[in-house]
Amino acid sequence: MSKLDAEKLTAYLDSLIDKGIPSVDCIVYKDHKQIYRHRNGMVDAAKSKKVQPDQRYLMFSMTKVQTMTAIMQLVEQGKLSLEDEVGKYLPAYQKLQVRDENGLRDLKEPMKIWHLLSMQSGLDYDLERPGIKRVLSEKGQNATTREIVDAFVESPLIFEPGTHFQYSLSHDVAAAVIEVVSGMRFSEYLKKYIWEPLKMTDTFFAKPQNDGLERLAQQYIANEKGIVPMEQTCNYQLSENYESGGAGLVSCTEDYAKLADALACGGESIDGVRILRTETVEQIKKNLLCDAGLEEIAKNMGRHGYGYGCGMQVLMHPEQIGSPAPAGIFGWDGAAGSCIQMDTASKTSIVYTQHVRNCGMAYDTIHPTLRDIVFGA
Repeated sequence: MSKLDAEKLTAYLDSLIDKGIPSVDCIVYKDHKQIYRHRNGMVDAAKSKKVQPDQRYLMFSMTKVQTMTAIMQLVEQGKLSLEDEVGKYLPAYQKLQVRDENGLRDLKEPMKIWHLLSMQSGLDYDLERPGIKRVLSEKGQNATTREIVDAFVESPLIFEPGTHFQYSLSHDVAAAVIEVVSGMRFSEYLKKYIWEPLKMTDTFFAKPQNDGLERLAQQYIANEKGIVPMEQTCNYQLSENYESGGAGLVSCTEDYAKLADALACGGESIDGVRILRTETVEQIKKNLLCDAGLEEIAKNMGRHGYGYGCGMQVLMHPEQIGSPAPAGIFGWDGAAGSCIQMDTASKTSIVYTQHVRNCGMAYDTIHPTLRDIVFGA
């Protein structure tokens, strides 16, 4: 990768404000050095407060990057295998059923950890499923991660694990597995093995009661009225005691940039702390999707040219989409339009944050443009 065109990147980010995105923030690291930072816009409904360096955001599915980092740490330690059956750790998952054209039947093969990681588990993202409602009715805000995740299987799977790609609650199940394997609450594990080693001091789980969100940027939603303010809540945090491995974290651009830099540099932080081995990071980038899954991630999510590895998309065929960026770029995004993208070959990473739900432009245009500007120079 040649020198970053900072003027081009800044001009593009500023153009997003003109297009109605209330605020933007972007950090680029290369080999442990911050080579770019730009932010612009306002973060309150009255449009009177400028975006701050330590502005907090609901990270939604960018949480998955941390969940997968934790899973792969346990794999490195030999405490977990991607080939393990999920039921080994969560007994509720030992006897699963799937619904097909003939009705309900038992699985032909058990659900495995790699099925969770690659979104090929047969689960979906239905937060209104009967099991969730039952547990919340019985336990209320005391319902735990494990209790709610166990209840997912009260509904049948929508396909045999490993045969299709469906974005789903799979990574919430992975968080429950982490709790069982580590003997720690999911947040405690992340704090001890990711946040503290990387000096991520402003990352935590959102709670329905909005505790600690005084620096949270106003959340917006794009709808028929335009881009308008919405409630400051994370609907994926199902109770006060639930910690969503798929979408639960609050963080800031600066904190996430530390994680992105470490992964882009083969698992080693700016301070020389290793959170993953280099070969493990490379394993994360290997496509796990079956042929049907590759077609489905392109058709259903618009990720043409991409595969999907351990919880993150991986650019496999940039030539198919006319991108100047190299193959191997990996990362993911969130429901409010933020994204994290990394490249181990150039040790370069980008973290971009905004706070607009239902913003199709973020995934169709903004993230690919940022990719091409930063990695395709």
